[in-house]
Amino acid sequence: MEKLAIVILNWNGRKMMEQYLSSVVNYSRDDATVYVADNASSDDSVEWLKNHYPEVRLICLEQNWGFAEGYNKALAQIDAEYYLLLNSDVEVTHHWLQPLLEFMDNHPEVAACQPKLLSVADKDSFEYAGASGGYLDRYGYPFCRGRIFDTVEKDMGQYDQPTEILWATGACLMIRRSDYWEAGALDGRFFAHNEEIDLCWRLNIRGRKIYVLPDSQVYHVGGGTLPKNNPRKTFLNFRNNLTMLYKNLPEEDLRPVMCVRWWLDYLAAFQTLLMKGHVGDFKAIFRARHAFKRWRHEFDEDRKKIQASRTDHHSMPERKPYAILWHYYAKGRKSYSQL
Repeated sequence: MEKLAIVILNWNGRKMMEQYLSSVVNYSRDDATVYVADNASSDDSVEWLKNHYPEVRLICLEQNWGFAEGYNKALAQIDAEYYLLLNSDVEVTHHWLQPLLEFMDNHPEVAACQPKLLSVADKDSFEYAGASGGYLDRYGYPFCRGRIFDTVEKDMGQYDQPTEILWATGACLMIRRSDYWEAGALDGRFFAHNEEIDLCWRLNIRGRKIYVLPDSQVYHVGGGTLPKNNPRKTFLNFRNNLTMLYKNLPEEDLRPVMCVRWWLDYLAAFQTLLMKGHVGDFKAIFRARHAFKRWRHEFDEDRKKIQASRTDHHSMPERKPYAILWHYYAKGRKSYSQL
């Protein structure tokens, strides 16, 4: 069994690998095996990889399974103590792995962790996708130490302490192989978006811990294959977020939270149309609500299993007790440290 497998899921990402794969190979040589799992790319990613990085192990998937199931298919073929899921648009730094590996080795109660995520475009600022660790508010809205909604903070060392969090970013996620499979892996039905939050929440419910370790830092381009304000991305985010809530919320919270979200989601739809003029996003939110309603009962068995796995002995930072929308828009609290 390998100690650590770094697994980069690729789909038509040759340009990103040209820019950032060298940093992963050069700075991970002694600590890990680097894999690229190709999601049936239609560009020349695979040929380029074989020609330029023959030392990188290649897993070719027969179709584009999306982020979640693509990783499941690839990781099932790798025997390692730890997996590290890494986006192709991440630039790593010297000794980035040591703090993560040492912490995981010394803390068996921790299932997963992430480094501090900074922006490639502005290396003094956090990056949207994970910043310095993530949480959920009372109604399921994700936010981070260093990023709330579209407000991204400068990194001034304000979140440099190792901290227990609810979710670690899928852009750079180290997780124990045993925890990954015992918790049920990423939910392949999500395809992409919210799948790592769903997995981390399930781990928390099982009494396992998630940490951010800012002594390790990496730089992320962000945006992936779907740019911001893309209707497909909006659809996946809303549909999957609602599904995640349906699966993981405690019984006493399910109905009240879902009732509030009904109002908030349609409010968000009309705000995108009337204030931003985004017709595509407006339609995407309606389609996401309808898609969730159509498929939610497919997750009834998942919900039963997840609720049955709840532990009473672990204080779970599942959700903050407040509404982040109220703090952000009504009280003007734009940074995590103000909450």
